[in-house]
Amino acid sequence: MSNELEFLSRRVAAGKMSRRDFLGRAAALGVAASFANTLLGSAARAAGPVKGGTLKAGLVGGEATNSLDPASFLSQVPFNFGKCWGEYLVRLNRDGSLENRIAEEIGASDDGKTWTMKIRDGIEFHNGKTVTAQDVAATLERHSDANSKSGALGVMKGLSAIKADGKEVIVTLSEPDADFPYLMADYHLIIQPNGGKDNPSEGVSAGPYKVTVNEPGVRQGGERFENFWGGDKMGHADQVEIIVINDATARTAALQSGQVHLINRVEPKIVDLIKNIPGVTIQNVAGRGFYPFNMFCDTPPFDNNDVRMALKLAMDREEMLEKILRGYGSVGNDFPINKAYPLFSDDIEQRKFDPEKAAFHYKKSGHSGPILLRTSDVAFPGAVDAAQLYQQSCAKAGITIEVKREPGDGYWSEVWNKQPFSLSYWGGRSTQNQMYSTAYLSGADWNDTRWKRPEFDKMVLAARAELDEAKRKAMYRDIAIVMRDEGGLIVPFFNEFIDASNDKVAGYEKHPAAELMDGYALAECWVAA
Repeated sequence: MSNELEFLSRRVAAGKMSRRDFLGRAAALGVAASFANTLLGSAARAAGPVKGGTLKAGLVGGEATNSLDPASFLSQVPFNFGKCWGEYLVRLNRDGSLENRIAEEIGASDDGKTWTMKIRDGIEFHNGKTVTAQDVAATLERHSDANSKSGALGVMKGLSAIKADGKEVIVTLSEPDADFPYLMADYHLIIQPNGGKDNPSEGVSAGPYKVTVNEPGVRQGGERFENFWGGDKMGHADQVEIIVINDATARTAALQSGQVHLINRVEPKIVDLIKNIPGVTIQNVAGRGFYPFNMFCDTPPFDNNDVRMALKLAMDREEMLEKILRGYGSVGNDFPINKAYPLFSDDIEQRKFDPEKAAFHYKKSGHSGPILLRTSDVAFPGAVDAAQLYQQSCAKAGITIEVKREPGDGYWSEVWNKQPFSLSYWGGRSTQNQMYSTAYLSGADWNDTRWKRPEFDKMVLAARAELDEAKRKAMYRDIAIVMRDEGGLIVPFFNEFIDASNDKVAGYEKHPAAELMDGYALAECWVAA
């Protein structure tokens, strides 16, 4: 039976049999659809990429305020489109290692404070200019400048000096950091001509596609860059296009009808329904992403730790995981790290739903009256339902939550990181240092809980400088406990990334770092024959 299916899967890859007929034959043989789809994926990869066609994705996470300036990227559409036209110094592999891209080699001094990156020869920008060490240095300078408001600013503040010398870029850090190369994989750090200092929103880099369409909040697209340096690994379709579809039902309908080939953020509650759609495959993978409830620690009533503790204890994580994520995830513990990180400590006590203890802390805080919680469909799949479920669990502790449903367009520019209690999402980062530095250091531009503790900053900086892994793991354990017990972060669960593709897509390989193959699906997949 397996030999027959393998033979038929190769016929599908060669365009001699339809995917629907193959799945029908597999069902007749009693083979599960998931296994049959795995065979198809393997056959497609073995057959090799097919050039041509237009690959389309329907994505949530696009707004009229979006810009092509990589410093401003904060939602899914800019993230995914940036991986089409942008090129980076390094990128994160599926196994957690790094792949050198524009940086051909990276080396460090013995003390971990000076890092030298050799810039690869022969890489061309979309405007015809050659990528130089000066362009790389200028990019790092721009994103480390507080005036840039870059989303990478939190991880770039440790750079004390940046210098281009021939084909090399030499970076000096204020403190040692063994993870420095991983910081360079931050998705904001697209290498641009003169670092983007002249025109950061031009959309010019050295990625596999050139920007041809830029209609923020509507659609974005590109055409294959013929002088792309990276060979045949990327840039298979003639054109790529992202259509902004923030409504979950409309997104699913677009996939089913063939209007798009890929969608992100499939709601867990409809996964089983989508699995039954002929020619559609669910692509889910666990990783470091989480869906938080953010409280501003510098804004009443959340500036009172008893209020924060009451709201954490009033969260029924197990119920939330079951009813909102339908099991496609794992419970959180009010800090942004899970077992996907190498230096994670699994012996930290798991916080449980405790309405009596929550009521104790709430009464102790002296606060009374309703607490406003803002949410939106674009915050994460099921975010509105999650807010309402949380409202019910808080009521059991005598805490009144008022839920306000905000419109999707404008949520990331007007609500997230602007309002004191709201729902959000994080895709996680390559290392613990990068996660804490991006979002929880006092001066981080994306500090969306207004967590500003000099003592906590010192702990993160000390862990960053520690080169002994055992000592570093112990330090991160202490950091996690402090954030868990004092921070403004409520983490009910870590999510799985749930995408879906139809039978016109080949070459999809799941990546635990982020949705849609860490954003590279459009760049690396191809239109099936």
